[in-house]
This record gives sequence, C-alpha cells and structure tokens, in this order.
Amino acid sequence: MHVIEDLVADSVRVLDGHAGPDDPRVRDWFAVLYGFQGGYDCSFTHFRVMDVLLRRGYTYRFPVERHPDHAERSAYFGGLTEFTGLRAFDEDAPGFEGYDSWLEDGYVDPPFLYCDAGTELWRRMADAGELRGPDAVPPRRTPLIDVVREIAVAAEKERDHDLIGLWYAFGCETLVGGPAGCPFDVGELAEMPAVRELRAVVRRTGALSVARRSPFAVPREFAGDHELEAWWWGLQER
Repeated sequence: MHVIEDLVADSVRVLDGHAGPDDPRVRDWFAVLYGFQGGYDCSFTHFRVMDVLLRRGYTYRFPVERHPDHAERSAYFGGLTEFTGLRAFDEDAPGFEGYDSWLEDGYVDPPFLYCDAGTELWRRMADAGELRGPDAVPPRRTPLIDVVREIAVAAEKERDHDLIGLWYAFGCETLVGGPAGCPFDVGELAEMPAVRELRAVVRRTGALSVARRSPFAVPREFAGDHELEAWWWGLQER
C-alpha cells in the first residue's frame, strides 16, 4: 500500500523537522508509526528515511562483526552479500504465526547490521553493552492519536494540508480505537486534548476536503459506530 508507505515516510520527515534535536518523544512516535504501517500490506521502507531513524535513535547501525552471534556464525555473516532479514522461520512449527516478526532479529545491508528500538536484537545489543543510557531504554507506548496530533501541528507549519487530511481520514475508530472499535462516546472524544487539537488544525487548514477524498475514508454507513463517525466527519471548517 504505497499510500500508507508515503504517509509514514512523510510523517517521519515532518516530525523530525519540527521537534527539538534532543526530544526523546520522537523515537516513541516513530515506533508508533511503524507499528501502524505494519498493520497494512506494505514494503520495508526504513531506507527512505534511514538518516532520520539513525539520528533519532529509532534504528541502530553496527558493523556486522558486532552481532552477538558473529563469532559462532562468522561464515554465515561473511556470506551475506545483499539485504537480509536475520530471523529464521519454520513454517511447519505448530506455533507458526506468519512473518510479521521478521525484523525482531535485525537485518543486514552489507557491510552493516541494523536493529530497531524495542526488537529482540536491540535487547541483545543492550544486554551486551553495545547500547547504553537512553539508547538502552525501550520506546514508550504512545497512543496513535497523540502522534497524529503532533504530525498535524507540524504539518500545519509546513502548509502540508494533504498530510493532515490523509491522517484525519482514518477516523476515530482507527486513530482513537482499536480492533474492537472506538471505546469512547462523542462527549469523551470531544474532551480529549489530542482530538481537540487535531480537529482545530483540520478546521484551520481546510483539510477535511482532503480527508473525504482519501481511499481510507470510511463511509458513515459502513462505520462501526454511526454516531461517532457522524461527529468526526461533521466538523465545521473555518
């Protein structure tokens, strides 16, 4: 889904451009964005913004020789000549659940080894002393709506109304809810600071028209909660 891939990459860039260089929240926000992207049929896109991910401490890069298993598997690592995910899967194993966890053991793009904060290889590198201080702390769990609010505020400064509208189009069931839908009523949503601020940005920028054209906009008649979606889309602009 190239729309999702572009949305996440553009969001990474806009957040990086508007947050302070030492703001630790940016790393948490990136974790949420890539978790969101992982829910869709997307390609691996880290290298579009790898410079940002490395600088913000979401992704870490090492010489391949620093892998904890390198001494025992030097021939394997020495034979890697192209991009390779390091997690091995047994499709016949009773508990096989697919390939969603393929990044957990890191990946190699010769001559470098990479891992993302919070993954299994990241934990091993921290345990081995390769990562210290804030780099050895896992990303903090952050609600998606809080991240989208930050994106909208930053995108308004960039006059990127498309980015704002594309995020708003996902609706409250995705941005504030979960697999079972949005657990809040209209009154509760209206009092959430992140929701209020996001809607204020949408009003000021006229981004609702962009949201309505999005392929991810859910028609009210198909929404899990018609009242919530009617309120979400009934926003008065300007």
